[in-house]
Amino acid sequence: MKRYETFVILDPDLSEENRKPVIEKINDLILQKNGLLVEKDEWGARKLAYEIKKKIRGYYILLDYCGTGSLVSEIERSCRIDDRVIKYMTIQIENEVDIDRIKKEMEEKKAQRKAAAEEAAKAAEPVTTTTVSETAEGVSEQAETTETPIDAEEQPNE
Repeated sequence: MKRYETFVILDPDLSEENRKPVIEKINDLILQKNGLLVEKDEWGARKLAYEIKKKIRGYYILLDYCGTGSLVSEIERSCRIDDRVIKYMTIQIENEVDIDRIKKEMEEKKAQRKAAAEEAAKAAEPVTTTTVSETAEGVSEQAETTETPIDAEEQPNE
């Protein structure tokens, strides 16, 4: 088995309902031909380098998968006859792949994403602090404040 990456550029004017079947069809082809979908990365709508079919923008999708040459031929045939696809390109990344190694890498990435999501959720939780201050009469006052952590991106530029 070999490892491939296929870029598919869809018509940017398509709604989510019209875009999903194209992606699902490719996923189904990979499963039918005993391939392994390693990663699907939707980049979204971006400006094209040059005009294609009178479009200056396209919806980019990157598919990373393992399979045979017949799988690639079938995916490209499907893209060629689908009017929603304005451009596609497949490149071979690895000549011989170890499926067990790839599956292990996929599990590690999944665990890393889960840990990162949990950390982000923790960082976004409000922090409650208690402040004790003394007034002029010598009576201490307690005030609870709730602060939400500010991300580095949200901090004002100085």
